[in-house]
Amino acid sequence: MRKIAIFGSCVSRDTSEFLSNSEVVVYVARHSAVTLKLPHGHNGINLDGLNSEFQARMVKNDLDGAGLQRIVQHSTNIDLVLIDLVDERRGFWLFPDGTTMTNSIEAESCGATRDARQNGARKIEFGTQEHFDAWKLGYKTLLDGLALVGLADKTVLLEIDWAAAIQGSRHPSKKVRHLSLLSRRLRRLHRGKRDVVRAITQGSSPGQVWTRLRNVPPTDAESYADSAIAANKVYSRYFEYARKLTVRTVRRESKQLRIDPLHKWGPEPYHYRTADYRSIADEINRIYE
Repeated sequence: MRKIAIFGSCVSRDTSEFLSNSEVVVYVARHSAVTLKLPHGHNGINLDGLNSEFQARMVKNDLDGAGLQRIVQHSTNIDLVLIDLVDERRGFWLFPDGTTMTNSIEAESCGATRDARQNGARKIEFGTQEHFDAWKLGYKTLLDGLALVGLADKTVLLEIDWAAAIQGSRHPSKKVRHLSLLSRRLRRLHRGKRDVVRAITQGSSPGQVWTRLRNVPPTDAESYADSAIAANKVYSRYFEYARKLTVRTVRRESKQLRIDPLHKWGPEPYHYRTADYRSIADEINRIYE
């Protein structure tokens, strides 16, 4: 049985389910590489609002900067380490003393991010130069720590783009995106006409009518495409840096991937088709067969 450690989230976790004869023994999620350097600790942070053991463990590990340590503790039994960068997307909190906390959904839901703000912390957004510089130090700390315990050659970076199209749909090329934008504008016009008539009959003011005309939302497919294209552009320099430090990388471009609308965790640009996970897992298996 192959023993797997994960430093990441959705991409690694879901891929691991398609690796034959394997078992995840360490799962480090909701943990930016940034917090490996200067974790904030629990001082001034209330975690009483966490609803599950998993949520509590993930946020506590992040506050302690314990992600690397957890993998190192099991290093003699680990055959494969999977790394992805999904959890970097929400940024991190920088406290006045220089310590850090990942801006995870769990930290937000339990009030830890509120406590951070009240303690004078600033949110550092993903993609900014400040975030990138801090993340590079954290990622190097992660890779150096894995190398020290002999896991460098067993580590795989999953450089997997966000999917910009739903299963069964074409990838939005520049031409397709242009047509989509035109379609969106036409749809906005037609829908806007209906809304204008409805708003006028309901007694809305001209200003309210104009606001409704401008704010026709995109379709789900358009939203996924917009999110994926923007995210992939921001992620590119992170992956470029990570690729230089990591011995092995499995790469998939957005055009090779599709969103699974029936994914068990819901449709998102980083929740892929079964065929995509199998393809990624097969490549990993070939590396270590």
